[in-house]
Amino acid sequence: MSSSSPRPSWGAASHLTERVVQTLERFLHIEAVSGGVLIAAAAVALLWANSPWSHAYDALWHLPVSVGVGAFTTTQTLHFVVNDCLMTIFFLVAGLEIRRELHEGALADLRSAALPLVAAIGGVIAPALIYLAFNASTEPQGWAVPIATDIAFALGVLALLGRSIPGGIRVLLLALAIIDDILAVLVIAFVYSHDLQWSGAWIALAAVALVLLLQRLGIRSAVAYVGPGALLWFGLWQLGVHPTLAGVILGLMTPALPLADRSVAETVSASLADTAKRARVHGPAHREIVDSVGSIQSAQLALVPPVVSVQSALHGWVAYGIMPLFALANAGVAIGGLSLASTQETALVVGVALGLLVGKPLGILTLSWLTIRIGLCTLPNDVGWRGLFLIAVLGGIGFTMSIFIAALAFTDAALLANAKFAVLIASALAAVIGLGLGKLLFRGSVADR
Repeated sequence: MSSSSPRPSWGAASHLTERVVQTLERFLHIEAVSGGVLIAAAAVALLWANSPWSHAYDALWHLPVSVGVGAFTTTQTLHFVVNDCLMTIFFLVAGLEIRRELHEGALADLRSAALPLVAAIGGVIAPALIYLAFNASTEPQGWAVPIATDIAFALGVLALLGRSIPGGIRVLLLALAIIDDILAVLVIAFVYSHDLQWSGAWIALAAVALVLLLQRLGIRSAVAYVGPGALLWFGLWQLGVHPTLAGVILGLMTPALPLADRSVAETVSASLADTAKRARVHGPAHREIVDSVGSIQSAQLALVPPVVSVQSALHGWVAYGIMPLFALANAGVAIGGLSLASTQETALVVGVALGLLVGKPLGILTLSWLTIRIGLCTLPNDVGWRGLFLIAVLGGIGFTMSIFIAALAFTDAALLANAKFAVLIASALAAVIGLGLGKLLFRGSVADR
């Protein structure tokens, strides 16, 4: 009998470890599937904004929403709630993914991060230069619109190609898109933040200190951090920095290590084995069953790192709720309202579209080729040049982050509509080209054989 006791201990620990792995696999699956939901929401927005009911579309997003207690009340539009409040949760999930990748993923060390880092930098420089080549003298502030890759949309297209695509391509595309997000966040923080009010900085610093204090006290409940998170959002808003960056900051501050080690699982397993033995002799006791279930849940909470558990809890809501809602609120470009009459308006559309369609692939491939040629980084065997070519083309799918940056860059409604239209057209074309290219380059091959 004594020889059997280690088995259940190891089994419980192994089971909890598998849950972490399954959570990471679920992330890729959700991103891939949510790409289709995102496309559907954008299509609904476009059809609605160009239908006889377009006035209802505009009226919906300008609907006033009031929040407050007593005299402390603020009123904003529903569009503000989606773009500036709900998108904070989107940025939180992005921050959690960046934190996890920095701890144990593709960004954990310089050697594994070298190629996606170089590719992402190239994919930022070239689109910005192409945009400025057309708009440097008229609308230079929009240079960052074509620099970011949409993770969900790009992985969704990759998922449509099926098992013919090697796993290494998915990992490299994910790493590149995550670094893209980091660079886009830095651009938002340093380029699109204006008229800083330093009083807000003290509020933001107090919120960060409060988060650190809660972590020091060992409080792992996510609910406890909602208040400090809201305070951080308000502080950044007062400061003049885009408040959605509060999500990134909280995500990067989330612990990447579990609260307890594997001995907790072994202790719980031993207790469960003892409970089962007594149940066989004396019959099952309701109280003991409840206590056992509670012990399992506590062990699971202690052994799964917060960066994984919080991301797992929020990711589905973001992928299937917040991102489609953002697309619905922002992709409704009235085609009749677009104007290409002036050189300025035409240059804006051409600069954004070519930045995504040509600049992203060109920058990713060129800088990757140069650094591989001089030996600074290597190309994974299961990716190859054809895989990198496919990744570079899919990098031209901007969508969510590109539209978000466009809303920050352009205050003029007509210019913003043109920028959004260019992003939508370029992203759709990049998706179609990437799908066709993937079918052509990987025809007949089966990944992970």
